[in-house]
Amino acid sequence: MRGRDQILQLLLLYVFLSVLLTLATTSYGVNVTYDHKALLIDGKRRVLVSGSIHYPRSTAEMWADLIQKSKDGGLDVIETYVFWNAHEPVQNQYNFEGRYDLVKFIKLVGEAGLYAHLRIGPGFPLWLHFVPGIKFRTDNEPFKAEMQRFTAKIVDMMKQEKLYASQGGPIILSQIENEYGNIDSAYGPAAKSYINWAASMAVSLDTGVPWVMCQQADAPDPIINTCNGFYCDQFTPNSKNKPKMWTENWSGWFLSFGGAVPYRPVEDLAFAVARFYQLGGTFQNYYMYHGGTNFGRSTGGPFISTSYDYDAPLDEYGLARQPKWGHLKDLHKSIKLCEEALVATDPVTSSLGQNLEATVYKTGTGLCSAFLANFGTSDKTVNFNGNSYNLPGWSVSILPDCKNVALNTAKINSMTVIPSFVHQSLKGDADSADTLGSSWSWIYEPVGISKNDAFMKPGLLEQINTTADKSDYLWYSLSTVIKDNEPFLEDGSQTVLHVESLGHALHAFVNGKLAVLAKVFIFVCYVNISIGAFTGSGTGNAGNAKVAVKIPVTLLPGKNTIDLLSLTAGLQNYGAFFELKGAGITGPVKLEGLKNGTTVDLSSLQWTYQIGLKGEELGLSSGNSRWLTQPALPTKQPLIWYKTSFNAPAGNDPIAIDFSGMGKGEAWVNGQSIGRYWPTKVSPTSGCSNCNYRGSYSSSKCLKNCAKPSQTLYHVPRSWVESSGNTLVLFEEIGGDPTQIAFATRQSASLCSHVSESHPLPVDMWSSNSEAERKAGPVLSLECPFPNQVISSIKFASFGTPRGTCGSFSHGQCKSSRALSIVQKACIGSKSCSIGASAGTFGDPCRGVAKSLAVEASCE
Repeated sequence: MRGRDQILQLLLLYVFLSVLLTLATTSYGVNVTYDHKALLIDGKRRVLVSGSIHYPRSTAEMWADLIQKSKDGGLDVIETYVFWNAHEPVQNQYNFEGRYDLVKFIKLVGEAGLYAHLRIGPGFPLWLHFVPGIKFRTDNEPFKAEMQRFTAKIVDMMKQEKLYASQGGPIILSQIENEYGNIDSAYGPAAKSYINWAASMAVSLDTGVPWVMCQQADAPDPIINTCNGFYCDQFTPNSKNKPKMWTENWSGWFLSFGGAVPYRPVEDLAFAVARFYQLGGTFQNYYMYHGGTNFGRSTGGPFISTSYDYDAPLDEYGLARQPKWGHLKDLHKSIKLCEEALVATDPVTSSLGQNLEATVYKTGTGLCSAFLANFGTSDKTVNFNGNSYNLPGWSVSILPDCKNVALNTAKINSMTVIPSFVHQSLKGDADSADTLGSSWSWIYEPVGISKNDAFMKPGLLEQINTTADKSDYLWYSLSTVIKDNEPFLEDGSQTVLHVESLGHALHAFVNGKLAVLAKVFIFVCYVNISIGAFTGSGTGNAGNAKVAVKIPVTLLPGKNTIDLLSLTAGLQNYGAFFELKGAGITGPVKLEGLKNGTTVDLSSLQWTYQIGLKGEELGLSSGNSRWLTQPALPTKQPLIWYKTSFNAPAGNDPIAIDFSGMGKGEAWVNGQSIGRYWPTKVSPTSGCSNCNYRGSYSSSKCLKNCAKPSQTLYHVPRSWVESSGNTLVLFEEIGGDPTQIAFATRQSASLCSHVSESHPLPVDMWSSNSEAERKAGPVLSLECPFPNQVISSIKFASFGTPRGTCGSFSHGQCKSSRALSIVQKACIGSKSCSIGASAGTFGDPCRGVAKSLAVEASCE
């Protein structure tokens, strides 16, 4: 009996421990619903701040840091697209590895204690074009079948990993379709039935969390319709039972090859966010919070650059963009101080004068939060609740207690960091400690047809349906015989090769040589067309991809070969019937005798076609094959592959390659494509000026870098390189000099802060608001942006009436003689420091004058 009792006790202990282990490893789901005010998580209304991070636009090694910096910046939610074209590049063949490991990314979001919003579907794979009978984004059975299959696969993956909030995971929202409402009128009645089907299909997948549709005013219940844009404060959901949500607040804009660099002042971005929450919004998402890089050929639209920086709070390299990141962090804290009041009651808005408003959230229990808005462009002083408040133009003051200002959107209390790129020459001995060897090798890409899979067809083929986007490149080749008595050969005659194309660019070769462009004729029907100045090349641009060139050529008696290299620079991915918009040389292709008026149309003849380059077939991007090293390095010639070896720059700073000196092409580091480079594509000479944040923002309002290359620096993730023995391969399309290429490491030249006595207290101090803190006044803070750095010097410090901006501060007539020594003592040798900007700290150099503190420092 005793032995039996011992066995029973052991069995009971085993069961008890098993139950404990099960309880310890079980994630309990939460209930996510919504009402007219907000999303409810386990029955509690939430005010949520979200930011977009697209996992393929960074590397898996960067994700944890990006997510943590987002959390540190005050985000509650990470939003991402799920890229169909990336995950299913070939029908029924999936890729969820490396940068495409969606499950890993979502798990990291959850491990950081954040929620996730999964926006399924953008980026249609090219193979969809070839599904019989298909029509995109309408009530079409082949399209709906494929869309449902992919959506269900993603949902099933998330369910298997228990990643929905209903299963204990981080996903609290999902999106189906994307900005369809902007174009649905083009599809007629079928658009409505398609949207109803998409909504029903999504809900049937039973994720346990709400679904949204952005820019879809007729989204059927229970789908929440949401707003996208630069401003969404005036947005109203299509039902009184749905919350006011903003899925894309554009933090900047796309950079196009051939365009200036757009940016959005943080004062305007913060104003837009505060106005949204002021007027009843409870969920706002930054598009983008980290934009990242369009690696490979995945640029998401024609002429979109490799950089997808988007002027986001976290820059392309994953570093905080200051003051944008810090000011938005303060804004988020201020809004969260109001959360309890925002979700408890509806707002009451009243006018305080022209372009002035006060919105109050007040409950019967005594909670009170207020927003004071000046949506004009002139500074105003207003009276509210018996107090006087200064409101700069185009700003919102947030009063969590309806009395004290926690933050004004136009008054920045966070530091500014001026980024810099420190260049390291690529010249030197590859076996030495220098960054890159001078030993370049090369292979010429053949002009015209060189592959065994070339084929012949009469007439001119559309490029995308021909290549299926297996390559940017398609050769059109034709041989024609010119007889001795042809008028093209008459003395003094001039022959012109006339080519028209849907773009995005083309290069013309006659008898194996790139045609020299002596004279160009642009047709009136095409606008904004850029033509290569010295070569037989033409390119379109982001506004119009069409190319039309007339190139004087010299023809010889007998056989003449015309080779036209057509190329794409990103595929169309938006707009009604975008899948029907083609590319390539559509014609006509003609020979024109200018002197005698003879014209021969070559368009309908038998052309030979080659998809892609010989070097692509040989796998040259990985550095394989036999490369030339003699006689001398060819430069400034078209169609050349280059290769060299290099050592990575020392340290942990982010890396870029400066492609100044090159023309156009693609680059690979250790076989990984860092994207298309195109430093010869220069932005317009006009359009850039000092940008006043006051007044409505648009994508063309604030531009910089006019009359310069749109992009010269290209991100190389640290995880893609080893300390030594790396390989860099380039395919140069139009001609460049690779010896001019340099590595650059992303560093900070200076960090600055400038606060005035009129600034509100930092939000971290606001809630306690002690007498000592009020006496100390606003606080200026500095922090070195990189790990293991300390403040090494103070370049400038002034308390009084300093002038200028970061990098160009100067003293005003009023200045404290003690400012520099006080700041040096407080900051040098520390990673961060904080100093009260008040006469109590520095003395009063000029009584009765409003004073401020400006500091510029450097870190090492």
